[in-house]
Amino acid sequence: MKFGLYSSIADPPAGENLARSVEEVMDEAQLAEEQGFDSCFFGEHHQDRDGFLPSPLIVATAVAARTKRLKVGTSVILLPLHHPVQLAEDVVTLDIVSSGRIILGVGLGYQPADFRAFGIPMENRVGLLEEGIEIIRNCWTGKPFSFNGKHFQLDEVQVLPPPFQKPSPPLWIGASTPRGARRAGRLADGFVAGPSTGMEATARLVEAYRQAAIQAGREPRVVLMRDAWVASSRAEAEAVYGPEVTAAYKYYWRNGLTEFQSIESEAELTLERVAPQRLILGDPEECVGEFLRWKEATGADYFLLRLRHAHSGGPSHEKIMGAIKLFGESVLPFCE
Repeated sequence: MKFGLYSSIADPPAGENLARSVEEVMDEAQLAEEQGFDSCFFGEHHQDRDGFLPSPLIVATAVAARTKRLKVGTSVILLPLHHPVQLAEDVVTLDIVSSGRIILGVGLGYQPADFRAFGIPMENRVGLLEEGIEIIRNCWTGKPFSFNGKHFQLDEVQVLPPPFQKPSPPLWIGASTPRGARRAGRLADGFVAGPSTGMEATARLVEAYRQAAIQAGREPRVVLMRDAWVASSRAEAEAVYGPEVTAAYKYYWRNGLTEFQSIESEAELTLERVAPQRLILGDPEECVGEFLRWKEATGADYFLLRLRHAHSGGPSHEKIMGAIKLFGESVLPFCE
């Protein structure tokens, strides 16, 4: 198994404090590299204080400049908000300057505010994403191409230089519905399942993805984003991480995220209810067992760990650094 860090800024402050928060993210990425993590990923949102800087590729570039081996990625860039040729060029540029360490993860988006910011109708998002992926794939060949779709019309486009990675950087799709998982199977090099989906639902999504990938002649690659925390004891993990993750889940419930449609009231989102089938937390031995359990249930070979919950403001940078170190020393080496 391989492990990545999923990073964000906690409830972004302004001015110098924000710059300090970004420095903390850089420090966390550097420590993750030292402790054996494979990657560091960033997401995208607009117009809310959710800890996602709006240009994740810029943050990923900064992390790539401060590290030597660590891969950098997006999970996810909201592809319907971007012109695919521009995005393809930006990713190629980062792929070259990082010597082949970029993974592009894309998704549809679900927050209306993201689309309002760019005047893009949400009802067009599926078509924009599917056409965008096809155009990006063509851009990364380095060969001239034309494209005539519903949303994009391109004539004799050629993106040069070609990517550093051959044949191209990995392109993953993040999704939380069966339709989205099947789309990932058809179009992507990997499927990223969201962190707040329970084990049974995740296994069903993975199976839908895997069948579609095999049918499309693709080798399945299952990536699980997981809310996770390790501490010296289960009690300490729950005390530090529990309030943060439940606050984040209440935010998602209020915003109608698919994973929480079966929950009737915000009051039901307690740690006791959400932890058993969603979270990986506890002492090192418990966490190792949980990663192996999720691997057996889904066939996943890659985990992205979300340690910070920006909606609640924490955990703190110091506690995250401690958790990264403990994961690296006492969990990752025992997850085979």
